[in-house]
Amino acid sequence: MQSAIGLIELNSVSSGFEVTDSMIKVAGVELVEAHPVCPGKFIILVTGMLSDVQSSIDKGIDIAGEFLVDTLLIPNVHGDVIRAIRGITDVKEIDALGSVETMTVASCIVASDAARKKASVELIEVRLAMGIGGKSFFTLTGEVGAVKTAVTAACKAIEGNGIIVHKMVIPHAHEDMKKVVF
Repeated sequence: MQSAIGLIELNSVSSGFEVTDSMIKVAGVELVEAHPVCPGKFIILVTGMLSDVQSSIDKGIDIAGEFLVDTLLIPNVHGDVIRAIRGITDVKEIDALGSVETMTVASCIVASDAARKKASVELIEVRLAMGIGGKSFFTLTGEVGAVKTAVTAACKAIEGNGIIVHKMVIPHAHEDMKKVVF
């Protein structure tokens, strides 16, 4: 059974602590991340069974009140997305390199999930608004055609909903690019 993933984004750091506590107390969810992000916001990411994640998100919305910025719920998130967010992927080599950079955390998660589900690629990293001015991005690798397919699917998934800052595919990344993306 695949896990669901839920996100709440707030425009208050101290409210973020309160909302996080309420979300992880109400349901059998696992906390993926909860921390301040640029510019002065706070994100809470939980995973678990869909009903538990939905209950957690509902409670978070209730507690967040006026500080709520955005929410996201993906019922059957690809497991590689959660691993890439946590920084625990096991990618060793780079063939083609693809990346999509977004203006929002939610759009990056949706895009990375769509990319991974559409093509046989490996997610390297999903970076959520940490130290990059509130923007988010993900990187992935695989065969050139698969990477192009994945990047196209990612952009299509957030078309009209998330602002794409930039997307790119490097067909045959130089060996030293491992120093940049790992």
